[in-house]
Order: sequence, then C-alpha cells, then structure tokens
Amino acid sequence: MDVCDIAIKNTTSYACISGNSNCVDDIKGGYRCKCSHGYEGNPYIKDGCKDINECLDNATYPCMGICKNTIGSFDCSCYPGSYMKNGFCLPNQKSTFPARHVIGIGSFLPYKKIITCVGINLKVVIKDCAHITHSILDFKYKSSSLRIENFLLFKEHTKRKLQHIKNNYFQQHGGLILFEEMKSQQGHAFKIFSEEELQQATKKFNEQEILGQGGNGIVYKGLLKSNSEVAVKKCMTIDEQKKKEFGKEMLILSQTNHKNIVKLLGCCLEVEVPMLVYEFIPNGTLFHLIHENHGNHISLITRLRIAHESAEALAYLHSCASPPILHGDVKSSNILLDNNFSAKVSDFGASILAPTDEMQFVTLVQGTCGYLDPEYMQTCQLTDKSDVYSFGVVLLELLTRKKAFNLDAPEHEKVLSMMFLSAMKENKLEDMLDDQIKNNENMEFLEEMAELARKCLDMSSINRPSMKEIGDELGRLRKVMEHQCAKQNPEEMESFLGDSSYVINSTVESTKSFSIEKNAMKRLKSGR
Repeated sequence: MDVCDIAIKNTTSYACISGNSNCVDDIKGGYRCKCSHGYEGNPYIKDGCKDINECLDNATYPCMGICKNTIGSFDCSCYPGSYMKNGFCLPNQKSTFPARHVIGIGSFLPYKKIITCVGINLKVVIKDCAHITHSILDFKYKSSSLRIENFLLFKEHTKRKLQHIKNNYFQQHGGLILFEEMKSQQGHAFKIFSEEELQQATKKFNEQEILGQGGNGIVYKGLLKSNSEVAVKKCMTIDEQKKKEFGKEMLILSQTNHKNIVKLLGCCLEVEVPMLVYEFIPNGTLFHLIHENHGNHISLITRLRIAHESAEALAYLHSCASPPILHGDVKSSNILLDNNFSAKVSDFGASILAPTDEMQFVTLVQGTCGYLDPEYMQTCQLTDKSDVYSFGVVLLELLTRKKAFNLDAPEHEKVLSMMFLSAMKENKLEDMLDDQIKNNENMEFLEEMAELARKCLDMSSINRPSMKEIGDELGRLRKVMEHQCAKQNPEEMESFLGDSSYVINSTVESTKSFSIEKNAMKRLKSGR
C-alpha cells in the first residue's frame, strides 16, 4: 500500500488539510501535498488551495474567444457569429449578426453600406437603416460591458497577486516548518492567524486600540470572533538570519507554562514582518503603576511580591524551559498586571532560544536604553545574565519610583543604575528610596533588596547571581514580611490576600520592634 493511502486514513495527522489538495507519494519516502489541478496556494493550511482564474493568464491558458472562469477550470467559447475549430474562433459565413466585444465600427456593418463616418457620428444612407441603428446601440452597450468586465478581471488579478505575496511571506517565515511541528504536537493550542482575522480583531489596527508601543513594535487590543480578548503585536523588524526558524521558535515560546508569564497564543506569518498574538492582561504595565499613578500608594509588600513573581517567571525561562529562553528586553513596561495585580512577564518580541554554541550568539544589539547590560553592549552576546542586569534596573524602579532613563534630568541623574551605584558607594541609599516606603520598619528589607539590585548590576556578568538565586532571595524576604504582617495585622493581611484593590491603596505598617524581623530572617537563612 502506498504511503498516501495510509496517511489519508489517519485524519488526526494527515497534512493535506486544505480542500482541493492531493497527497503525492515521495520517491525519497513519506509524502507531500499539492493543490489539485486548477488550484494553487498552500495545501498544508485550511482553505490554502485557491481556485486559479485561468482567464487572467492567457499565455498558460490560451482562449481566443470568450473566457469564463469556473471552479477548478475554465470555459472558452466564441463570440456570436463565429465557431470554434482546433482552439480558434472562425467567422460563421452564414451569419450577418455583428460579433460582440469587437472594437471597430466596421465590424458591425457590411462594407458597402457605409457612406460616411465623421467623428463618432455615423451617417448612413441605406435601406436597412433600422438594422444599422440597432447595431450601433448594441456596440455601445457591449463596449460598456467590456469595460466593467475588464475592471473585474483586473481586480481579481490584483487579489491573486496579493495572495501570492502572502504565501511567499508564509514560507519565508517558516510557516511550513511550523506546521510540521504543530502536526507532531497534537493538542497544542497554538494558532496561525490570517492577516484578515487580525485586521478585523483590531478594527484595522485602529489607533484607539493601541495598548503600547516601543522600539520592537506596536501592541493593539483585539477582539476575536470567539469574543476572546487578545493583544496583537505588530513587530517592526525581524532578524533575516532567523526568518526560516521564526515560526518554529514561536511555537516553542508558546509552550511556556508559568502563571507569571503572558501566554503566546499564536502568530501571523503571511505579512512582511510577523505579528504575535498574546492573551490580554487588563491592568496595564508595572511602568504605568510606578511612574504614572503617583497619587496611589504602593506598599512595600506589593512591590516585593511583584518583584518576586517577575523573578520567578524569568528563572523559569532560563532554567525550566526546554530549550532555555532568554527574554532580551526585561523592563517595567514588559511586566503586566492582571486583575489581582499579579505580575505577568510579557513581550517575547526580542526573545531568543538560548544559543548552544558561540556561532549562534546574537549579533544585533536589542533592548531598551537604561536597561541594557553594559557587557552585552560591548560583546553583542546576549546571555541569561543580560536579563539579570535588566531585572536589577526593574528592582531599582520599585525601590525608588524613578525611571530607568530620564533624558530631561541632569547629566549625573539620567541613568538610574549609575545614580544608584554611586549612591551605594557613598552610603546614601536612603536618598534614593521612595518616601512612601522609606521608614524604620521597612529599612532592613529595603537594604537587602538594594544589595540584591547592586549584585544584579555588577559590570561583570560572572559576578551576577542567576535569576533562580534572585527568585529564592526575594521569596525569602517576601515570606518574612508576609509572616510578620500576618502576626501583627491578621485582618489586614486577610484583606490583602483576598481583595485586589487593597494591593494599591493599603499601607503595610509595623508596630513591633524590627528585631523580630531580624530574628525571623536569621532563622530562615539558617534553614536554607
């Protein structure tokens, strides 16, 4: 039995899923798919094989008469007054009726009957005047019909040309490779979206639907036909060297499964630069919370929790994902907040799979000013420690409520990380801290968080901790603070855990001696 005969019976893995597609046995083994005769396109996707309009390609499908496209084929017939012979239309000698769609007045009238022709006014002195008048009117009507038909044919030709371009983009971005991978991973919910679907979802990428934008692209809010809210990212550029593997890498990124990572739902590959589709997270970004809501109080325990959740997400990408994933653009605007103000690390626009050898190191500097690892700037080698440096800057934002880079500030205050390291050297940490959280009860927590940030910002990547170590340390601090708050303010802590509005507006205060905190920390440290 041929390979195709076996493959067709397995409906779950059969690759030729487009209607009007055929399975062809490959002499090298296996099988391949192709569109049926009269169709063209991509047989590996639903409705990928489209009808060919043969009437638009007279060289391949010659028709010397009236061409009419049909589904999967075409009909060729002669104009009235002529007949088909060996593929050619020959005039019918017995017919005196004028042929249609013939440009030229002389074709409508017997030669001997024409007296004069002035401009477009035909003056004829002839017995059969009525017949000639009818012929002229018929000519005018048919000429108008021809113009409409030509317009429709041009429109159809443009549509086919656009579809051809889309198919080329789909293949360039690894669409076929992606499809093969999806076949081998049955049940995975990753989806390949069409451009039309995403245009409808975002109201043709309406400016009012923009959620955010940056150097990598613009993110729009979208609503799918299923009434699911999504975030659609239109990327600005794509690494030419990675085009063919793009779809496959997006599938790997979509398999990340962590409560603090935004889910990648699918992508669109039939455009010049691919688009990414994520789950929609409703409460904006950490950047917005810190820098654009100064009227709201953000308690230290809330900041610590967000930092811990973000660190856990990055540690998962570095240590648990297979293969490991480097984010490449860690910053407060890429940390989203859900309904409960839990952190969700987002935007894999700059993400890459961790290189397996030196030949695969990134050569294109990417990231955001103020968060970029200085070592990466020199070597152009993106590593997990590059993400660590960027996370250190996010920690500073949480501690100081200052922006990572402020172009309008004095020269020595433009870059937050440099300003912080200078303050640490001069033992002036308190001058950097946000007044909302700077008090005696919080000070030891703040000092430990600041020391952790300093380690993340070490100029040498070798000296920086891993994201797992950072997550463990922040988790330890969080447990101590939550334990202390639970003992001192049980009602407030219960409210904090059960009410998302409490996250922003609450102030977690301590009334007991901070020596209790120190002892609790020491006990936890000794038990690690």
